Amino acid sequence: MLGADLAYGLYADLTIAGVVQRFRWIAPGEFWMGSPASEAGRYGSEGSRHRVRITQGFWLADTACTQALWWAVMHGNPSRFADDRQKPAKKVSWNEVHAFLRRVDKLLPVVRASLPSEAEWEYACRAGSETAYACGDGITHEQANFAGKRGGTVAVKSFPPNGWGLYEMHGNVWEWCADRLRTYGAAVQDDPRGPEPDAWDSLRVVRGGSWLHGARGLRSAYRNAWHRVWRDAAVGFRFVLRSPSPEQDSAAERLRR
Repeated sequence: MLGADLAYGLYADLTIAGVVQRFRWIAPGEFWMGSPASEAGRYGSEGSRHRVRITQGFWLADTACTQALWWAVMHGNPSRFADDRQKPAKKVSWNEVHAFLRRVDKLLPVVRASLPSEAEWEYACRAGSETAYACGDGITHEQANFAGKRGGTVAVKSFPPNGWGLYEMHGNVWEWCADRLRTYGAAVQDDPRGPEPDAWDSLRVVRGGSWLHGARGLRSAYRNAWHRVWRDAAVGFRFVLRSPSPEQDSAAERLRR
């Protein structure tokens, strides 16, 4: 179901076995990727800060994939803290997420499911901001779940969304991205992606921090990478739906305007 609201614009609701996941339309645009040298807590891998152009819009889940949605697609639940199916699905490897996405493809042949690239993830997380977090240069426990304050994950939509209607881009669970870490340079980049070797255990990017980690790892620019076979109690994912044809994306852009 397609719709729009005054606060955040276009959305699309996907329903699988009675479980509804909302997606937000992320329009093409430009942003500064990485962190400035002056940002508190910055790591060297977050520079050089550079301009990135996202040339194609995409539909991004407004929350991390829940245990309820994982169950609806995969008929199981790998998560610790399984007392509430509105908590994120976690302890899922990149390879297992890939299997989930291929099942979604079969259920929805008119779209293609994928993880966001690292650049797409940061673009969506920032939602037009240039501060350390989408909410400013600091973050509190009323804005995100981090540093073990709540003893585990919490249900999605427990904290206010960012300016584009996306929940928990900071904290709760790390989120897998599609690609590997790339080395940043100062030049402008169009839709950059890290190298993607065929090794079964190759590294893939995780972003956003988690319920267990400190505020430094929640920053919009913070980046890390784990082996794609790892399963951890603090890692989950959110996913993208893409149109097979550019004409469908163009139609979404016209509707947005």
